[in-house]
Parts: sequence; structure tokens; C-alpha cells
Amino acid sequence: MIPTLIVVAGVFLLVGAIAVVSVVSIYNRLVTLRNRYQNAYSQIDVQAKRRYDLIPNLVETVKGYMAHERGTLEAVIAARNSAQAANATAAASPGDPAAMRGISGAESALTGALGRLFAVVENYPDLKAEQNVSRLMEELTSTENKIGFARQAFNDSAMGYNTACQVFPGVIVANLGGFRPATLYQIVTPAEREAPKVSFSTGNPA
Repeated sequence: MIPTLIVVAGVFLLVGAIAVVSVVSIYNRLVTLRNRYQNAYSQIDVQAKRRYDLIPNLVETVKGYMAHERGTLEAVIAARNSAQAANATAAASPGDPAAMRGISGAESALTGALGRLFAVVENYPDLKAEQNVSRLMEELTSTENKIGFARQAFNDSAMGYNTACQVFPGVIVANLGGFRPATLYQIVTPAEREAPKVSFSTGNPA
């Protein structure tokens, strides 16, 4: 009788140990995945800050040529400032629903404002031919492309984390451990799917 009890107790202890190891392993994996998507946002942050730094330089460079486009320039700066503030919030809490909605909307508005500025520049041949303007516009377009790649990397990492939180038995550990789903960085408008197109052709229209 006693040997049987010892065997049963041993089985229970073994099962308990396996359960504990499994829970710890799942918990550690969720922490790793969470850290991964949060770190992925830091790459967006780096490129976004570069974009925010370039925009005032572009506005300062073109405003001498665009005395009658003050409203367009002011709209770009206002959108830039809003996006910068929203990005700071999102960088502090990547994946947070409110923060991600804020940065998505603000960046969409900024992209639209830049698109309108780029369209206006097309009407100023002398401005299009100005070397600093063309360089800044090219750098902005390149940076926007890099943001797009970084955004996709963030979404991929966040999706992997969300999946791990939703499947069994990870969902149990996630609920007990306080792991919350990460909100993806969604594109708000179709206009944000592409970086603003830049044309530096200076030929006279037919």
C-alpha cells in the first residue's frame, strides 16, 4: 500500500513540475514576444524623428518662393507637430490602442499635408530646380519608405505576440499574467499607403 502511495505521489509531483515548467516557459515566451514588438516600434521612432526634423528645413527653404501659399506651409507644420506628439506617446506605449490610433491618424494627416505641399511645388519651376529643395524632398520620400518597412516589421511582431496570447495554453497564461493584445499600426487612409510622389522634371509643359 505504501509503495503505491509513493508512486502516486511521485506521479503528481512529476505532473506538477511539468506544469510549472510549461507555465514558466510560456510566460517567458510572451515576455520575449512583447519586448520584440516594442523594440520594433523603436525603428519606426528613429525614422519618424528624422522625418520630423526634415520637414521644418523644407518649409524654411521653400517659403521664400511660396509667399501666397502660407496656409499650405502652416498646415504642414501643424500636422508635423501633431504627428511628433502622437509618435512620442506611441513610442512610450507601443501597441496601446489609444496611442496607436493617435499616431495612425496624425501620420495620415501629415502625409496628406506633405502631399499637398509637393503638389504645389510642382507649380514653381524655379523651386523644383533648387538643389536643396529637391534633396530634402527626396530625403523625405526615402524616409517615408523606411517608415513603411519599419511599420510592417512592427505589425508582424505584434501579430506574432497576439497569436501567442490567443492560442491554448498561452491564452491562460496571458490572462493570468496580464498580457494585453497589441494594437497594430493601421493605415488610416489609402493616401498613406504610398509615400508622396516626387517629380523634379523642369521641362516646359506642352
